[in-house]
Amino acid sequence: MKLVITDGYCENPGDLDWEPLRQFGELVIYDRTEDDEEKIIERIGDADIVLINKVPITERIMDACPNLKLIAIFATGYNVVDVEAAKKRGIPVCNVPAYGTDAVGEFAMALLLELCHRVGHHSDAVREGRWESCPDFCFWDYPLMDLHGKTMGIIGFGRIGRTTGKLANAFGMKVLATGSRPTPEGEALAEYVDLDTLLSQSDVIALHCPLLPGTKDVICKENIEKYPALHYNTGICQMMLGNYAEAVEAFTASLNTEAFAQDATFNRAVCNMTLQQFEPAIADFTTYINGLIAAI
Repeated sequence: MKLVITDGYCENPGDLDWEPLRQFGELVIYDRTEDDEEKIIERIGDADIVLINKVPITERIMDACPNLKLIAIFATGYNVVDVEAAKKRGIPVCNVPAYGTDAVGEFAMALLLELCHRVGHHSDAVREGRWESCPDFCFWDYPLMDLHGKTMGIIGFGRIGRTTGKLANAFGMKVLATGSRPTPEGEALAEYVDLDTLLSQSDVIALHCPLLPGTKDVICKENIEKYPALHYNTGICQMMLGNYAEAVEAFTASLNTEAFAQDATFNRAVCNMTLQQFEPAIADFTTYINGLIAAI
């Protein structure tokens, strides 16, 4: 049996040992594989098992690699695989649903606290000598926002959403939830409501939902203009924003939307291009974007 790891560096930059996998057969490891079907087909070749992180596995790749018997994903999200095509061919697809639950919940709150208190900005300002030259003992550039008593709306109340909900409760926040079936554990943390109620009543909207037809574009231009709030997410940007440029424009045009933070975008180049395009508009708009580090 042959196993191929297409993009192992993100999961194992050198601190883990791949050796236990060799007991299952020949193991070929690539640190990175570019998003090019021909290159992916060449590297998978006659492998029985492919282990991926973010390398897409399309129907064409499956057809070109007929020996494939298993697609394993070093991540929770599985939208990089054409699951329907795999199902038609009898190829199981497996992921790791719970490996980063606590880390992502904590990172979500880190984003929120940064949005509310601008700790990084104020630290930089103090280093620049601005507190020393301030005529007042207390120095700040922005109003600071308390979380206690605020309402957090969480779209997607699975493991990660509930973890964020617990942390929000600890800060004294009320939690509204939608996008998942109610569970006893969830009902102990939040009030389940429909999406419109959540969008209209939340001070903060956190996005913890998978990429599905019902979640794609949920935070769109129409909803931003209709229900302005402070948004942040630790999921893939395309799940929520759809037309990225249109959504950024809507955020910056909204007088009531104070800030936007996220951990991941669906396309790094599109994200960078859009931010450059809207840099003048977002100069006075708080925006934090990280490169998919919440669950590392």
